[in-house]
Amino acid sequence: MRIEGLQKLTLLDFPGYVACTVFTHGCNFRCSFCHNSGLINGIPSADDSTEQEFWKLLEKRKGVLEGVVITGGEPLLQSNIERFAEQIKKKGFKVKLDTNGSFPGKLRMMIESGLVDYVAMDIKNSLEKYNQTTGVAVDTEAIKCSVSLLLAGKVSYEFRTTAVKELHTADDFTEIGKMIQGAERYFIQCYKDSEEVLLPGLTAPSTEDLQSYIAAVKQYVPAAELRGTQTN
Repeated sequence: MRIEGLQKLTLLDFPGYVACTVFTHGCNFRCSFCHNSGLINGIPSADDSTEQEFWKLLEKRKGVLEGVVITGGEPLLQSNIERFAEQIKKKGFKVKLDTNGSFPGKLRMMIESGLVDYVAMDIKNSLEKYNQTTGVAVDTEAIKCSVSLLLAGKVSYEFRTTAVKELHTADDFTEIGKMIQGAERYFIQCYKDSEEVLLPGLTAPSTEDLQSYIAAVKQYVPAAELRGTQTN
């Protein structure tokens, strides 16, 4: 595994569990608003010291940590992601996977093999604007397949979208709502600028924008919520 970062404790990223987070190298998308740009453009580590540190952490914090969040980048790019998740499970920890949904075959295998307990899939935008939003040519049929896999309910899941003023409209969220209609959990999280984003200069939606976005989605996903904002 190409582990480029390790967060030793999180109380927020794995619902219901005390967890740690591993950040994998590489992504097949180039989203302008990505906060982990170093994982996309940086050169992968030549050693496995971070992975060694990770396994030591799990041993040291048995009884404290309950789960592991595997994020990125895009974790399903890793050739040995299945083996990695299997080792974590054998040690008695739950596994949460963050994914962009572009590898439905791998996602299906991990779900059906019981290698993941929770999946968070990013919905980047309405399907018509996926290429514009991700900066690459996207197979939207793969995205729809991953959505269908999660909606089948064989694993706990959430969908989420980072809302960016320059990229999203209420109409886009209407289309997102149609795509994930009936989802158990969907979150709109507001973009926050930082030095780590891939393309600086983007802006966060206004409170009024966010209200229009959530209202559009709720027509199809009544459980939709805003995350990381005081707007209700």
